[in-house]
Amino acid sequence: MKSLTNLRHSIVAVACLALLAVGCGLPHYVILDDPLSPQEHLKLGLSYEKQGKYQAAVKEYKDAAKKIDVAWLLLGNAEFHLGNDDAAEGAYRQAIARMPENTRSYNNLAWLLCARGKKLAEAEALARKALALAPAGEKATYEDTLDKVRAARVEGGPPCQRPPKPKTTAEGSHQ
Repeated sequence: MKSLTNLRHSIVAVACLALLAVGCGLPHYVILDDPLSPQEHLKLGLSYEKQGKYQAAVKEYKDAAKKIDVAWLLLGNAEFHLGNDDAAEGAYRQAIARMPENTRSYNNLAWLLCARGKKLAEAEALARKALALAPAGEKATYEDTLDKVRAARVEGGPPCQRPPKPKTTAEGSHQ
């Protein structure tokens, strides 16, 4: 009887120690506030993009886009370079919704749709919108996009050229 009582006490003691050990395990760190401002995330994203580190740029642009509208355009560009067409399209559409006078958002979405060879009528309308909004001295870029989209719409016409894929490192991550 005494040994059974000792066994029960031992089991309770071990259970209490186990609960205590779990509760006092490794320290948990929680960052409540982002130490970087949205502008700093945007600058960091631009820096990563300049180095060809598009995946890192995507993360920074997503953080910046919470407060800075142009980050949506840059996010679309980085996603397009990575070949993430659906994510790029969504980002460009957000950029258009948030900055309806930004010619590059319309132009880049038009180019993406043309490169995919899908929604070419919409791509042409977007390219026309970009051209209509463009200042006189900047119309050449938008005219070029419109010409390429129109050529792609002709049966057998080539789609718009995709941006080059980023190189993959030995670890398998995109630069």
